[in-house]
Amino acid sequence: MNCNMRPIQMVDTKSQYLKIKSAVDTAIHEVLDSAAYINGKPVQDFTAALNTYQGSAHTITCGNGTDALQIAMMALDLQPGDEVITPSYTYIATTEVVALLKLKPVFVEVDPKTFCIDPVSVRNAITPKTKAIVPVHLYGHAAPMEEIMQIAAEFGLYVIEDNAQAIGCDYTFLDGSKKKTGSIGTVGATSFYPSKNLGAYGDGGAIFTNDAALAQKMKMIANHGQQTRYYHEMVGCNSRLDSMQAAVLNIKLKQLDDYTNARQNAANFYNNAFAGNEKITVPYVAPYSTHVYHQYTLQLHNVNRDALSAYLAEKKIPSMIYYPVPGHRQKMFSGFDLPPVDLTITDWLTERVISLPMHTEMDQEQLSYITENVLNFINN
Repeated sequence: MNCNMRPIQMVDTKSQYLKIKSAVDTAIHEVLDSAAYINGKPVQDFTAALNTYQGSAHTITCGNGTDALQIAMMALDLQPGDEVITPSYTYIATTEVVALLKLKPVFVEVDPKTFCIDPVSVRNAITPKTKAIVPVHLYGHAAPMEEIMQIAAEFGLYVIEDNAQAIGCDYTFLDGSKKKTGSIGTVGATSFYPSKNLGAYGDGGAIFTNDAALAQKMKMIANHGQQTRYYHEMVGCNSRLDSMQAAVLNIKLKQLDDYTNARQNAANFYNNAFAGNEKITVPYVAPYSTHVYHQYTLQLHNVNRDALSAYLAEKKIPSMIYYPVPGHRQKMFSGFDLPPVDLTITDWLTERVISLPMHTEMDQEQLSYITENVLNFINN
């Protein structure tokens, strides 16, 4: 390892900040000078800019991505016992909200190539109690939304897109038209956690919809169920994006497409380095989707994953395993009287995937060092 090489991190938010430091520092001081810490002008400006970027009719900012999912489900009037179809192979927040609202999670399979929800599995899981589908655009790749929306229309179901890992991803329909993920379903939800592709310097989230009445309802729910102060028309919560985070996000939104390009360039380097290696399957990109590489996740074949991870750690290369325990095997759902499910692909993936460092600040020296060490271990 070259002693002059920058330390390798899974996500390098500090180096990213240093490139926009002057603009960020100025924006933060403007918030401090204004003393409008909640719902100040930066929140209004960012909401409008994000709405334009997404191409949605309505955008509501909120406290975090988990709140975004919860507010969406509350606004859709989902009732205890209603079934919500969701992939088991995803971060727990997706299904945690389902459980919190006393809905019934119905875990389904994913496509082994894209890691995203499988439409055939969705169709097979629908019952008279099914009310919604929650496709997750995992790792930065779009779920097969055209098929999902067709199924939803056929059975009269809501579609709540979990877009926490894929903001900036483009979906191309069979007719050639394009939309941003998060703007296709009944509602889209996203997160601005610092490590996300569009990350704040704290928590934050947003909700997208093209339904004006639903947008108004979600806005009220996020603000204690009120439209006029002190007049609470429904049970809500307190979930808001503060002015300082909005000020940061407003700057970073202008950089988002460049950030996406940087991630894609890093992914291309990885792909070229691993091309043709029968022990590695690189991330697949379906014809309908771009890939914004929130994570760069490999599938390993006949490789000791834990040993590889340990070897990389010795070489000061971080790696991660997302998600070692899928939703259908989590203890938190043991009291929900869920029927046993056979999710062979999900279980297979949890045993074979590993994610390599992926962020906007990776340079060729770091990428070369990472790929060389991965291949040294796998080929020896």
